[in-house]
Parts: sequence; structure tokens; C-alpha cells
Amino acid sequence: MRKFSMVLLSLMLSAAMLAACGSGSKTAEENKTGTDSQGTQSTTDTGNKTEEPAKTDDISQKKVTIKIHYPLPDQKEQRAQEDDKIKRFTEKYPNVTIVKDDWQYNVNEIGIKMASNEAPTFYNTFATEAQMLVEHGWVADISELYNSWEYKDEMNPLLQNQFMVDGKVYGITQNGYVTSTVINKGLLDAKQVPLPDMDWTWDDMYNTAKGATDAKKGISGIAPMGKGNESGWNWTNFLFEAGGEIQSNEGGKYTATFNSDAGVKALDFYKKLRWDANAIPQDWALGWGDALNAFQQGRTAMVIAGAFDIIDSALNQGGLKPENVIAYPMPAAEKGGKHIGILGGNYLVINPNASKEEQEIAFRYITFDYFTDKGLEALDANIQERKGKNKYYVPAPLNYFSDESEYAKKVNAIYDKYDNVYRYDANMLSLIDGKPEAQYGTQDYYSAMSNVVQESFSKKGTDSKAQLDATAKTVQTKFFDNIKAAQ
Repeated sequence: MRKFSMVLLSLMLSAAMLAACGSGSKTAEENKTGTDSQGTQSTTDTGNKTEEPAKTDDISQKKVTIKIHYPLPDQKEQRAQEDDKIKRFTEKYPNVTIVKDDWQYNVNEIGIKMASNEAPTFYNTFATEAQMLVEHGWVADISELYNSWEYKDEMNPLLQNQFMVDGKVYGITQNGYVTSTVINKGLLDAKQVPLPDMDWTWDDMYNTAKGATDAKKGISGIAPMGKGNESGWNWTNFLFEAGGEIQSNEGGKYTATFNSDAGVKALDFYKKLRWDANAIPQDWALGWGDALNAFQQGRTAMVIAGAFDIIDSALNQGGLKPENVIAYPMPAAEKGGKHIGILGGNYLVINPNASKEEQEIAFRYITFDYFTDKGLEALDANIQERKGKNKYYVPAPLNYFSDESEYAKKVNAIYDKYDNVYRYDANMLSLIDGKPEAQYGTQDYYSAMSNVVQESFSKKGTDSKAQLDATAKTVQTKFFDNIKAAQ
């Protein structure tokens, strides 16, 4: 396409030169009439006039179509917000056509999407995926766009750095979280179980879960996720709290290390919740959505995930009251220990198969409301709309912008105007300690660990060390040993 355009341009220039060299005085006279900067006609000397070339480098003058990441059909409020953004964006950029695509990122589908050229111009993904997406060439290097963006220094570095690989930028953070535990205080009150201190421990979690359990009513004290990759993800928080790691890297060789003493300690604690306290659901094979549903329906007193997701679901779908839905940091393994939770986040990344123009428009669309008054107005309107529907607005604990930025102050001023904005406990926010996930083979590791969790919940008396050793060997040979070759 570029070669054809260059040939056509050469022919046009040649034709123009021939016309200029001819005796066509009529053409010269006609060319004396031009248009000044005010839009009125003026007469100029064509001998001193050179026609300005078309501004082909002006992105706002080019016809561009992008396929955007769009919320799912049941996310009506999010769709309404996105539709409003589309309207405002296309008013500013009438040259852009927006195509909606509600495909949600799936690690098992992204390769097929890319191979068939069906992936959106930009799509959502998670913090764990940066290295894998970069290695496979499934995400565009947007360093030039990002580094020339005026707000880059006001972004939350804790989150944004998750999608920087070898000094290059591959994604824009939307929001983030440190995995937390959320407690239904109402269920604790019903069993006269006191709320634990925010600076709590595994023993506190065990005692709270055991005390809140009401088997006759089908209420569990805690609902750790028991199926899918989220099962291994939930358990890994305890691995980190016990001082363990998923993998080590020495000289570019990645070695599984989760079968450590810390791993055994974490797995033994899971078994203690299951077999000693009998505090997990009888139907323990819960995925992410299942666990959140159990919490919002009052069938479990505690669940582990990003606090935003649990709380929003509990308040706006389950009808729970804010005073009964309390976000906690993850418990420390022992008193005085760190409240480590997996650091995660939601990111928007750009399709490397898109043209440069499409990539730039996608970047402008992603960041359209970032750090703007329009973004603040949209936030205010969103909170107002929720208030009118007797719904709560639940902020993400970690935002795309730095807490020290001027924009953060403006956001908090809006929150202060409303009584339907959920507020996190200051002690909780001060105690959370985010730890990034491993950047290689993480989802494969989570999948393998989900089998260990399921075996631990279904069979009493299993040997934790033997389970972890066998799983580490599988993960090592099938996944980690192949990392170096993939680099």
C-alpha cells in the first residue's frame, strides 16, 4: 500500500511540473485567487506562492477505525459510561470510527485472536501477563507515545511499572489492588465473634473463621477459592506471607521454589482451615465468581480477592450495608509479620498488528479521561447516578494516578461530597504490602497449584511436602525449563 502511494504521488508531481512549464497563462491567472487565514478570498502573486502540502502527520485529519475493549452485556453501568466516553471522544475526533468488542482477555484465547487478526486494537489484561505478551509479540511497544505524554510522571509507579519490560512501556494501568480479605461483620455479630484487629495474624483468621461458621445454616467462616487458576492464586498469598517465593532466577534459569518450608507451612494452614476448623464451604470447589457470590449472599463470612470486586458486589448486588463489609489486609503469618498480598492490576494494551495511526488513536482513547476535568466530571456524574439508584460507588484501593498527585486531591474532594462512596479504613491501607506476581509461567503455576489445593480439601492427611515437591517437579519440567528458550 505504501509503495503504490509513493508511485501515485510521483506521477502527480510530474504532472504538476509539466503543467507549470506549459504556456497555460489562464491557469496562472486562476491561481492568483487564494484564501487567507480568515476564510476570505485574496489575490496574491503566484510567483511567490507555494501550495502547502496536506498535513498527513496530523492524526486528527486521518480516517481511522479502532476496535475497542467494551464491557460485557451484563455490565450495564459500565457500558453506559463507555458509551458516554465514545460520544465525547468522537466529538473531538470525528475522523475516528469506534467499533465495540466485548471480548475479555483469556490467556488460552489470546494466541488464537492474534493469529486470526481478530484481537481488538486494544484489550484488557492483568499484571501477570506482561512478560508473556511481550515475548510472544502480542503487545505493542508504546514507549514513544507514553514518554511524550504530559502526564506520565503523575502515574502511579507501583502499578505502571508492572508493564515496563527492559525499560520499554507496553501497557497503561487502569487500576490496581493488593489482594485483601473482606469480612461480613453481620455474620460475625450473629455468632458473637469479635472483629479481629487490622494487624491480624493467621491464628486470628483461623479463630474468626471457626467462630463464624454455622454449618446448620450453610454458612462457612471463610471461602478460599477451590477451582480454576484462582485457587492457586488465592493460596499464593499465604506462600508470600510465610516468606516463600514462586520461583528463583539465577543466570537466566528459573527454578521452582514454592516447595519450600514456607510453602509447606502455607499449605498446612489451608488444611487446618479445612479439617480442624471445618470452616470452608462443604461445596468448596468455588471459582472467583462463586466465592464472591457466596459472600454477597451471606453464605460465607470471609473471602479473599481484590477488595473492590468483593465490596462492589456485596453492596450493589447483595444489598449488604457498608458498615458490615470491612476490608482487611491479608493476615500476617505471625505477629509482627508483613501483611503481604499479591499486587495485581488491570491494564489496557495495544495490538501490535494495528497501524501506527490506529495505535496512536488507541493510546489517545485509553488516556482520554486521565487527569482531566472531564474525568472528574464523569466520576462525579457516576457517583450521582449511583446515589439516585441507591447504589454505592466503590473506588479501587489503588488508582492509575499517584496518591501524591494534584489529581488525587481533586478526586478525594469529590468523594467527600457524597455519602454513598465506600471508604477504606486508613489502618487497612497503611498495612497492606503488595508483592508482584512472578513474571514467567505464573498462570501455569497457578493451574498446577489448584490441583494441590483441591487434593488438600478433598483428602484428609495428605503430605504437604510430597504434594509440593511433585508439583514443583511438574511445573519445572513443563514450564520453567522452557522459559530460557522462549526469551
